[in-house]
Amino acid sequence: MVDIDRISGDVLDVALRMHRELGPGLLESVYEMILAAKLTALGHAVERQRPVDIEYEGLRFDAAFRIDLLVAGRLLVEIKSTERLSPAHGKQLLTYLRLTGQPVGLLINFGGATLKEGVKRIVNDYRPSAAPRLRVNQKGN
Repeated sequence: MVDIDRISGDVLDVALRMHRELGPGLLESVYEMILAAKLTALGHAVERQRPVDIEYEGLRFDAAFRIDLLVAGRLLVEIKSTERLSPAHGKQLLTYLRLTGQPVGLLINFGGATLKEGVKRIVNDYRPSAAPRLRVNQKGN
């Protein structure tokens, strides 16, 4: 099994190259399609627009939401193409992580002048690579 930090590194390397070469302002679907193809070429299993079912209080909702990219079956990637990220974008990804039981997600915004301010790593109680003070859903934070 490939280390999740290595997978994250590959995603960010490809995203940085894409942003430099393509620039900001394309549709999210274009960035998603290209990122998925490049990661697949690197040997990663990539699912696009993966539907996720939700069960709540005995009710089941099929395909309640879709994950932009699921890389190697465990890294969620949420893609945006907006001038700047809002706090709601991070909360959305954290909710996706909680509902799927996945440890780590990347929020990537291709809409800014540079990609540096458009990348957020969201951690859902993932212990090996995140110090406790950096985990977003710990009691006391």
